[in-house]
Amino acid sequence: MKKNKIMILFGTRPEAIKMAPLVIALKKDPRFETMVTLTAQHREMLDQVLELFAIAADYDLNLMKPGQTLAYITASILEELKPILEQEQPQMILVHGDTTTAFASALSAFYQQIAIGHIEAGLRTKNKYSPYPEEMNRTLIGQLGDLHFAPTIGNQANLLKEDISPEKIVITGNTVIDALLMTVKVDYHFANPVLNAIDYQNHRVILLTCHRRENLGQPMKQIFSAIRELVLANPDIEVVFPMHPNPAIAEKALPLLKDLDRVHILSPLDYSEISNLMGRVYLVLTDSGGIQEEAPALGKPVVVLRQETERPEAVAVGTVIMGGVDKYNILKVTQNLLDDPAAYQVMAHAVNPYGDGKASQRICEALADYFAVENQ
Repeated sequence: MKKNKIMILFGTRPEAIKMAPLVIALKKDPRFETMVTLTAQHREMLDQVLELFAIAADYDLNLMKPGQTLAYITASILEELKPILEQEQPQMILVHGDTTTAFASALSAFYQQIAIGHIEAGLRTKNKYSPYPEEMNRTLIGQLGDLHFAPTIGNQANLLKEDISPEKIVITGNTVIDALLMTVKVDYHFANPVLNAIDYQNHRVILLTCHRRENLGQPMKQIFSAIRELVLANPDIEVVFPMHPNPAIAEKALPLLKDLDRVHILSPLDYSEISNLMGRVYLVLTDSGGIQEEAPALGKPVVVLRQETERPEAVAVGTVIMGGVDKYNILKVTQNLLDDPAAYQVMAHAVNPYGDGKASQRICEALADYFAVENQ
């Protein structure tokens, strides 16, 4: 049987997490010859995920450098990927989501007239600068793509509004749920001793993540001020804050949080650590996109620390609630979840709209169907 040649491209930790279960599924599927190419837009955090899921790369562009710019990443990928695509001639590349790696890789494949499959297609805020540059990255990939794997019906609707042909869209759920269910263990022992020492039974533990570009500066000051007041007002709360290495984040966080003994400021956690931590916390406050999908799969309510979200279905079904970036609104929304057990339980038991952990298999079947038509 002739195998269809697919090249999977990614370069950041979030992409690696969400692509890992798909790489594993495609590698096991005899219908495909699957190659993995890394840009290493991120390096160390990317490598942690590759090791966790035992994924080896066929090509590694190793592009990350200190102070890298969006222009550097884009231009470097276009230049470095061209000879690889010319040599390997895959029938399709697969890219994920909204990173600059995904956009530049899709553009490079378009220049070579290679088909493009877009995992996690159709997310939109309709504000081209929020999230930046992700909103335009994923919108442009949508116009370049040949096959669109939409996590939800709402994502499909966004693509249809942009005149994407319905036969090119497949609703799959989100592969991040596949990855999460492969990683969370009941008897997990944390590598970080701080996390093992926390009393998850008698304290309400909050996981805080905050790193987005659009929140740098005054929005982060508002967010961290809200966290400080929450901790001071609630003696049974502990906060775990794996802090992104961007010094602009520490500049706002440390003056407000470092003197609080119930706030644990940690280095970034690897995927297995943060996934299992999510499984034990009471509540999540985040500006991350992926965590909005992951935490509800574990029954954890999420307060979104952003002005808008490209995941409105989570808001609609009640697994997440918008806290915004105003200190007083964050306090109001979060304190209500702490004070009102009924409101908490409604969120904790809402059905996660992002799927059942079988997205990767659906993508494999959709790819097989696509190639069956193309190869006729």
